[in-house]
Amino acid sequence: MTELSPQEKEFLDKLIAEIKLHISEEEFGVSDLAEEMNMSRSNLLRKVKKMTDLSVSQFINKIRLEEAMALLRNTSSNVSEVSHQVGFNSPSYFIKCFREHYGYPPGEVGKHPEKQEEAYSDSSSKNPQKRTLILALSGLGLILILLGTWLGKDFFKSQSNLEKSIVVLPFKNDSSDSTNVYLINGLMEATLNNLQKIKDLRVLSRTSAEKYRGSSKSIPEMADELNVNYLVEGSGQKIGDNIVLNIQLIDGTKDRHLWSKQYRREVSDIFALQQEISKDIAKEIQAVITPEEKSRIEKEPTDNLKAYDSFMKGLDLLNQGRDENLLESVVYFEEAIKEDGQFALAYACAGMAYYYYDMFKADKTHLDQLGTYADKAMLYDPTLGESMIAKAMYYLAKKEYTEALPFLEKGLEFRPNSSLIIGLLADFYANNLPDTEKYLEYALMGMQLDAGSSDSVATSYFYLRVGNALIQTGFVEESSAYLDKSLEYFSGNAYSQYVKAFISYAKDKDLNHTRDLLQIEYNKDSSRFDILQDLGKVSYYLRDYDAAYNYYSQFNEIRENLQLNVYVHENMIIGETYEKVGKAEEGREFIESYRAYLENDQTAYKNLGLTMYYAHEGDFERALTHFREFEKEDNIQYWVILFLPEDPLADKIIQEPEFQKIWSRIVDKFWKNNAEIRNRLEEKGIW
Repeated sequence: MTELSPQEKEFLDKLIAEIKLHISEEEFGVSDLAEEMNMSRSNLLRKVKKMTDLSVSQFINKIRLEEAMALLRNTSSNVSEVSHQVGFNSPSYFIKCFREHYGYPPGEVGKHPEKQEEAYSDSSSKNPQKRTLILALSGLGLILILLGTWLGKDFFKSQSNLEKSIVVLPFKNDSSDSTNVYLINGLMEATLNNLQKIKDLRVLSRTSAEKYRGSSKSIPEMADELNVNYLVEGSGQKIGDNIVLNIQLIDGTKDRHLWSKQYRREVSDIFALQQEISKDIAKEIQAVITPEEKSRIEKEPTDNLKAYDSFMKGLDLLNQGRDENLLESVVYFEEAIKEDGQFALAYACAGMAYYYYDMFKADKTHLDQLGTYADKAMLYDPTLGESMIAKAMYYLAKKEYTEALPFLEKGLEFRPNSSLIIGLLADFYANNLPDTEKYLEYALMGMQLDAGSSDSVATSYFYLRVGNALIQTGFVEESSAYLDKSLEYFSGNAYSQYVKAFISYAKDKDLNHTRDLLQIEYNKDSSRFDILQDLGKVSYYLRDYDAAYNYYSQFNEIRENLQLNVYVHENMIIGETYEKVGKAEEGREFIESYRAYLENDQTAYKNLGLTMYYAHEGDFERALTHFREFEKEDNIQYWVILFLPEDPLADKIIQEPEFQKIWSRIVDKFWKNNAEIRNRLEEKGIW
């Protein structure tokens, strides 16, 4: 930027003053500013470009962000409030722009020292000495710009301003020998795993990248679909005892090759090769690697190359999935363990293979083997992310959920970009220890790292998870949009249609409509006893007890015949339904089984259950005692807000003045928390 004349400085001051006058108006743009300055749009563009080397829209955004920084430092306004005050009606977009401009998110302003803004901020014009100093520095800046141009660099759009988001595309096997594919895939996997250990990066999952294997899409198309700035391409082959690997880093936004390198190493140097590649990539995009991360990257999994060769063959099969591949992968992992009895990574992956094999089976036939392998992995390397995953999977398979959580959380500390661990945590807070905020947070985190696989069905269920997390937290429209996206990928996703049936009630408060939608889904698949149970519940809410009994009796017959210990938490209203149709003795059995269930309930809903139980018993004093305790709970599901007023069990106690006051506070707290959750997730850059 050249030295400004007094007239130019005056012009910039006036320009900044006009922008600040309209700073909260998101729609205030180039044409509006030109009109306020009594100039044509083209003249304004030329003049601002000449003085600042920025476009007018860039200049407006810069002033907005400077004002945001001042508000964040000097006021008590939160990020969402500031974003609206400076004309960003989308806090998530504000966070993105702020991060790109300052290098860190607005929520971390307090952690960074205050820095002087550039000369054309109007605050400098009030201090002649400061202005002279800044103009002198601007002269130096001009030299740097010219030098940067000479070196082929774009000063204002340097790599450091890009978000450090990256995807490692599938490496290509340059050899005609297809038996080497597992080796090339293993090198890609190792590169990905090492990068995933760096918290300063956002590294997309392997499944996100896998769908582009053999794809003809352009780099910008892939970058746009994956929402990443950097892409890593690789190809290689094994020639005798040597590996030749070509790696290149590409700026996806510009389709520009930033760096490339050919690595020639002996097979015996494979671990050093893996470490070197990941460090070179991280260095090129200026990612910060902590000493702990560096130590984890540099740790060699084994000193036995024969064991590692067997391991890579097993890993390739594990990543392919399907039962036959999972069992075959264990054969190779066991070969690796036979060669190196302390190979923690091989133990962990063998355990994971057994977990996936048994995942949807009622009889966990490999539970003991999973436990043994997980213990061995932890014994030989308790700082390995995969060891933590295997141990957590063992407890999840045993349904000892609280025991699994510390291993999942520690695993994420070791592998901050692991979409596998994040997915397990999302499901944990959805099903095992319900917490709507954490469920939503991990579901959204997973979405940032996993752009879906080549399998449209799997992608559909991925969007279902996010949609389900959103509705449970009260974000109705957002949830509906994700479920629609889920159905775009796989129209036969019955679970997405199932959740949408309940979303319909959130929108129209028409229980008959909800029941009709559930009936449509049940007619498609009469084995869906989960829908059968909900048809009974909605009929119960409608006070249509005969219909509710009809559905529940079918549901209970299935539950009994298959000896399923499921939906015990629904036994209270099932028992109430039976009593309403004159089946008092059977109804009582269900109600007492529910009371026994509550004894061991560790969720936030235990006191609500006891409230309903004692309300049914006519003991309103004890019911209110438990309702007061339930009021203390945070992050309850939106379903409680929607359906508790419809529950016949509450018909009598809902008339109690204290119940009404507590309920009013619970509802207010829910919606306040809803807004705060959104703000917190936006500040973290997750929303």
